[in-house]
Amino acid sequence: MAAGTLYTYPENWRAFKAQIAAQYSGARLKVASSAPAFTFGQTNRTPAFLNNFPLGKVPAFQGDDGFCLFESNAIAHYLSNEALRGSSPQTQSQVLQWVSFADAEIIPPASTWVFPTLGIMQFNKQATEQAKEEVKKVLSVLNHHLNTRTFLVGERVSLADISVACSMIWLFKQVLEPSFRQPFPNVTRWFQTCVNQPQFKTVLGEVKLCDKMAQFDPKKLSDMQPKKDTPPKKDTPPKKEKAGKEAGKPQEKKDKKKKEEKEAAPAEEEMDECEAALASEPKTKDPFAHLPKSAFVMDEFKRKYSNEDTLTVAVPHFWEHFDKEGYSIWYGEYKFPEELTMTFMSCNLIMGMFQRLDKLRKNGFASVILFGGNNDSSISGIWIFRGQDLAFTLSDDWQIDYESYAWRKLDPDSDETKTMVKEYFAWEGEFKHVGKPFSQGKCFK
Repeated sequence: MAAGTLYTYPENWRAFKAQIAAQYSGARLKVASSAPAFTFGQTNRTPAFLNNFPLGKVPAFQGDDGFCLFESNAIAHYLSNEALRGSSPQTQSQVLQWVSFADAEIIPPASTWVFPTLGIMQFNKQATEQAKEEVKKVLSVLNHHLNTRTFLVGERVSLADISVACSMIWLFKQVLEPSFRQPFPNVTRWFQTCVNQPQFKTVLGEVKLCDKMAQFDPKKLSDMQPKKDTPPKKDTPPKKEKAGKEAGKPQEKKDKKKKEEKEAAPAEEEMDECEAALASEPKTKDPFAHLPKSAFVMDEFKRKYSNEDTLTVAVPHFWEHFDKEGYSIWYGEYKFPEELTMTFMSCNLIMGMFQRLDKLRKNGFASVILFGGNNDSSISGIWIFRGQDLAFTLSDDWQIDYESYAWRKLDPDSDETKTMVKEYFAWEGEFKHVGKPFSQGKCFK
């Protein structure tokens, strides 16, 4: 079974394909989309990253065995299983057909239409109208194909559905209002069926279809553009030419020098259209901004935990530097163990929660463990948050899963807490409060 790390930035729909495929196949996929594991625009420019992924683009996958892949379709294919890829040459070719259809027929007009509404591309009326017609053509093809089918290939979700659905997320969320999608009921039915599958929802969360077609906003475009230097005032007198030898230098030499300086300047990293879309989104308010600065450096602890021995280095470092005024320790236990069946599905449940909490990583850490075996398991973990409150309540984006857990704030000075932190961080110990053997551990860091 495939296992490894997917490097990307948050909410990258191209990365969603690989993440959803892993949810179906059970591939063990870690997502590195924020510091300290990965910072887009920095990590992907380092020599170590470029040595494995020469283009420096994401998503990029590195297996636990060192195997590397770039290009989202290749990664999704690798993380899939036979059911997703197709079990015969015919079905495999049909899956490939729809994956190619998404890239060639859906993404170009979707980008032309959607991105001006996000303020990341100049609006062109003629191009937008042409894009709308091309989208209608695509929807007509899909609607006809789905007239007698639940899914694109075969009787269950395949990589074809994953790829096409992910390529249409922006369309459905931004511009396909009810009147526009009304002639294509089969497509809407299929899309909603896909995004409401548990494996899709674990990655995407709730996908809300737009009520009103978004329009181009010149102000939004202006706000997204990089700020230019302020031009000199009109009444500023021109600079005098230098006397002597400088005055005699040919203009060509000055122009050549300027050109060389310009060429020497590092080029800005090029972003594809979806990267530009992400970069254009307005910054959200930091839910922890009201808290005073803490002496406990979470990133430093995470580096110790990731790179050095847990019991002899990471745990002692944690207690030596932990700021009990600035941070709190919580115990969370899944409230519905009777619903847990196969262990790989339970692990997917844990990782799905982690993925939806991606923006909490900077101010949080957790070690969550699955205990027991198939049809007899439980999930519990130790969580560290900045502040004294349960962090999930600070943002609407973090409240999807937390109510499925029972939460108890721990006293950092108690022997019980010392023992639990040691056992959950190290994934070993007696775990007397659980009553089931250790199965697998997952870290949110």
